[in-house]
Amino acid sequence: MSPSPAPPPFPSEPSRPPRSRRLLLAAAVAVPVLLLAGGLGYGLAGRGGEDGGGTGGDDAKAAPAPARTGPTPRPSPSAGPLSGKVVVLDPGHNPDNRLHTTEINRQVDVGNGRKECDTTGTETNAGYPEAEFTLDVVRRARKLLRARGAEVRLTHDGDREFGPCVDERAEIGNEAEADAAVSVHADGAPAGARGFHVIMPAAVHAGKADTRAITAPSHELGTRLATAFAKATDTSPATYINGGTGLDTRSDLGGLNLSRVPKVFLECGNMRDARDAGLMTSAKWRERAARGVAAGVAAYLAREAGEKS
Repeated sequence: MSPSPAPPPFPSEPSRPPRSRRLLLAAAVAVPVLLLAGGLGYGLAGRGGEDGGGTGGDDAKAAPAPARTGPTPRPSPSAGPLSGKVVVLDPGHNPDNRLHTTEINRQVDVGNGRKECDTTGTETNAGYPEAEFTLDVVRRARKLLRARGAEVRLTHDGDREFGPCVDERAEIGNEAEADAAVSVHADGAPAGARGFHVIMPAAVHAGKADTRAITAPSHELGTRLATAFAKATDTSPATYINGGTGLDTRSDLGGLNLSRVPKVFLECGNMRDARDAGLMTSAKWRERAARGVAAGVAAYLAREAGEKS
C-alpha cells in the first residue's frame, strides 16, 4: 500500500525547538504509550504469533496467545462439476501390515464366508510394495478429484498401524454414503501377464452382505473406470483376466460384498511382470494412473447426474 501524501505545512510554521528539548518531548510521549501497550498485552519486545515467533520478553509472558477453541476447519472442496459428490478412495493394504501379521490374519465376516482382516499385498521383484504404490496413486487421485469439487475421503492415509480390515474399509464408504468408491490395488500374477483390470461385485445376498442394489451401478462405474484408465495410462486390459475384457466379477471380496454404495477394485497392473513393474515404479506413470482414476470416477458421476436430472 502506498503512503498517503504529507499534508502541506501550516502557514508561518514555527521554528523547531533545540534537539535536547525534542528528545525530552519524545520521551514524555513514549513512556505512557509503552505503559499502555504493555497493559494491553502488545508489548513491543515480545508480540508472538501462532508460529511461536517473538522474542519471549516479559510482555509476551504476560499476554500469551489465545487458546484454540477447536480443530482448524478443513477447507471446503473447490467449486466444480463434482461439487456435492462424495468419493471414497481405498488404498489397498497398508505399508506396515507386514509388522502386524497376527492382527491382519484375524478372520472377519464378509457375508458369505470369512476372510483375513487384510493382507500384506504383493511387491515388485525389486521390493517395491503394492501398499506404497496404492497410497501414492490414491493421494494423487484425491487431489485431482478435489480440484473438480468432490469431497474425497480415504479409508486410511498411511496413518494406521495396520489395515483397516476389509469389513471396515467397506463400512467407511457406507457411512460416508459415497456416490462412488474405488479400491486401488496392483496384481501379483505370474511374470509375462500384463495389463490392468477392474473387479466388480457379484450379486451376493448372504448374512450381512447384500450387493443386489449396487451391482448395476458398480458395473457402470467399472466400465467407465476401465475406459478412462486405459486412455490415461496408455495401457491395455489384462490378457489373463476374463478374456482380455479388463472387467471381472467376484463374490469373494469382503470390501465389495459388504459395500452398500457403488464400488469397484482397480488392479492397475501386474507387479510381477518386469514391464508393468517398470511403469508402476515411475512417479510420472503413477500420476497418469491417478488421472485415470479421477477421470473414470468423474465420467461415472456425470452420467449418474444426467440420468437423475
